[in-house]
Amino acid sequence: MFRSAFVAAAMAGACIAGSGITSAFATPATGLAPHRAVYDLQLKDATERSGIAGMYGRMVYEFNGSPCDGYTVSFRFVTQVNTGEETRLTDQQTTTYEDLKSGSFRFLTRSFTDEKLDKEVRGSAREDKNGVSVDLTAPDTRQVELAASRFPTEHMLDVIDSAKKGKRFFESRLFDGSDAGDKTLMTTTVVGKKDTPKAGDPDADKAGTFSKQAFWPVSIAYYNDTSEGDALPVYRMSFKLYENGITRDLTMDYGEFVLTGKLAKLEMFKQQECK
Repeated sequence: MFRSAFVAAAMAGACIAGSGITSAFATPATGLAPHRAVYDLQLKDATERSGIAGMYGRMVYEFNGSPCDGYTVSFRFVTQVNTGEETRLTDQQTTTYEDLKSGSFRFLTRSFTDEKLDKEVRGSAREDKNGVSVDLTAPDTRQVELAASRFPTEHMLDVIDSAKKGKRFFESRLFDGSDAGDKTLMTTTVVGKKDTPKAGDPDADKAGTFSKQAFWPVSIAYYNDTSEGDALPVYRMSFKLYENGITRDLTMDYGEFVLTGKLAKLEMFKQQECK
């Protein structure tokens, strides 16, 4: 479940005009920076019902590509969970590819517990006139027809457009291949006013050349698409977002427990030019 929250949110980059950040690492058409970010995870809060006595881990997020060749995301989320009676090691590994030109998306997620494979979800999706058509090949082979949705980078571009126009709140339907890869999520996104790091700002010093640059506080809530009325979100994520899509100071709220993610290391990749 976490993967859908992070990938969608972390890719919801916004361009802030005139910030002075170099474009050497940014995709010309979108302003997105190819990069590899490592986050240290800690348990912030947990209810008694969650059964979690302690939790910590590490998350690695790698974003690469271009408008010409498409965008790839490699994501790994490893946690050690203490229930008070036992300790479990969970490891989720995801790779995706999205081609904006053709409106296509491929995804593969493998989930492990104590180094044993629990689940594999593999498939592809494409936009068509009726919505989104999904072809799953694992854990079984089947086709699913879903309502019109945005893929992760498309959703990110919506956030960019809204932020530029000063639109602070919007809703959209998202498909990112998470969970069983057979459903969409409804999202509500709130973009705060541009701000700059203050003294004591968590993990700002880990952002390298971006440590003193302006960012937007962003919050995204994810709901089951079948929810009606005033349903509670399945999870909620907030973070500080730079104009080129880099994020830090993450908070991930799953209702019964909350994790924080502090930027530990940031590596920038040079953008490949379109041929």
